Amino acid sequence: MNTEVKKSVLVAVGVIENAAGEIFVCRRGESQHQAFKWEFPGGKVEAGETVPQALARELEEEIGIRVTVCEPLMRIEHDYGDKQVTLDIRRVTAFTGEPHGREGQPSRWVSVSELHSYDFPAANSPIVAKLQNP
Repeated sequence: MNTEVKKSVLVAVGVIENAAGEIFVCRRGESQHQAFKWEFPGGKVEAGETVPQALARELEEEIGIRVTVCEPLMRIEHDYGDKQVTLDIRRVTAFTGEPHGREGQPSRWVSVSELHSYDFPAANSPIVAKLQNP
């Protein structure tokens, strides 16, 4: 019997939208899980944090913005085999600062209609589908 416990991670994800309706995406680094794939920025929710608190912290650290308005968009559970992730996705519609890859990661604004042409991790497919078919 396999008694191995699979790692489970709660991740706060930001779908950041600008006034033109474009979405901000970043490319994952070589040493990260799902290396070189594009993603919606965010990160792991630490003990004692709410999802909005974690999202605000991660987005400030990762892309240099301060979230002023975010609302729940969707929640996704995905099993990568080596780990189970729960993505709590928030739409970020107001923020201060100009997002950029603070950790040297490539990043850009992309129109919603072009999102499907980017290589996202499998867990992100439902996010792209929801954005393209609201």
